[in-house]
Amino acid sequence: MSAWPDKFVIGLTGNIATGKSVVRKMLEHLGAFGIDADTLAHRAITPDSLGYQPVIETFGNWILDSDNQINRSLLGSLVFTNAEALSRLEAIIHPLVGQAVDQLIFRARQKVIVVEAIKLLESNLAAKCDTVWVSYSPPELQLARLQQKRNMPESAARQRIAAQPPQQEKLKAAQVVIRNEKSYEDIWHQVNLAWEKLALNRLSEPVVEELPKNGKITIQRTMPGQAGEIAKLIKVLTDSQQQPTHEDIMANFAEKAFLLLRLDGKPVGIAGWKVENLVSQIDSIYLDSKLPLRESISSLMNEAENASLELQCEISLLFLQDRYAPLLEIFQSLGYQPRYIESLEALAWQEAAQESISPGSILLFKQLRQNRILSLI
Repeated sequence: MSAWPDKFVIGLTGNIATGKSVVRKMLEHLGAFGIDADTLAHRAITPDSLGYQPVIETFGNWILDSDNQINRSLLGSLVFTNAEALSRLEAIIHPLVGQAVDQLIFRARQKVIVVEAIKLLESNLAAKCDTVWVSYSPPELQLARLQQKRNMPESAARQRIAAQPPQQEKLKAAQVVIRNEKSYEDIWHQVNLAWEKLALNRLSEPVVEELPKNGKITIQRTMPGQAGEIAKLIKVLTDSQQQPTHEDIMANFAEKAFLLLRLDGKPVGIAGWKVENLVSQIDSIYLDSKLPLRESISSLMNEAENASLELQCEISLLFLQDRYAPLLEIFQSLGYQPRYIESLEALAWQEAAQESISPGSILLFKQLRQNRILSLI
């Protein structure tokens, strides 16, 4: 039984580039509330967090950049080659992350929680969880992912892999092992099977979809099993000669969900939506031009915001593609305002926007809650 009453907590860990975040996203699709403890650790050293000054006092002003932000690359170059320095850093950050995890789990409406943490087993967090899941990938795949997805030189990638404990140590502590060696479809199958074996569906509220009436607009959060339907719809709505494949959409499900808009039961619109680090993001929208656009967009954004608030999001970011720029007034009427990335108040918000924005798109911002959940760390 976990340390959190009325919650079933999955502790998820694995070495670098083994697909921990993919597994967490898959669990979120099934109804779990996801927490990325490693990202919380990054937020714990931002200027408005309690870890900022102790880290500077411990390691010196040389780790600051021109904006007085802690340069994580400089700090990482020190701690990943110096075990004593890493221990001193973790002594500052781990208690703050633990407080944030407690706060988020306590406030979560969901009954199933998944906490992703690369240091899960090295901290006291694993003992507080109901079960430990471990993601595994062969070393050659870890190396390839670090080089391809993070643009690491081979020597740096090998150093990062070698700096971590052997994967076998984590596997011995696991109740569930997810092997990330094949396709996203295969990962989804493994996660689904483990979810069913643990009977976690009994803890998640069933999704009851209202049958649409004449002229009725409904919004549905899709599942990876609908990848084929989504691929076909995107082709229709974009008049594209090149349809995204089932595999393309499954790869997208490793990072985000899709909100499907139906009119009288017929799919007529879709939005790519994700929540990461308490930031809600809609990075793509496709709409049938024959729709009642004001009502459709209002329904879509309202559903996205309600779902985001359930996941304790602080803000919503919308990346509006060029072709929908004429609809800007509709989004503004719903409280979304154009912003520059540099004008976003929190570094975590800026980083989220920087990672998701595409060339030519307009960044729109809406604050969903005034009190920042992680202001205490």
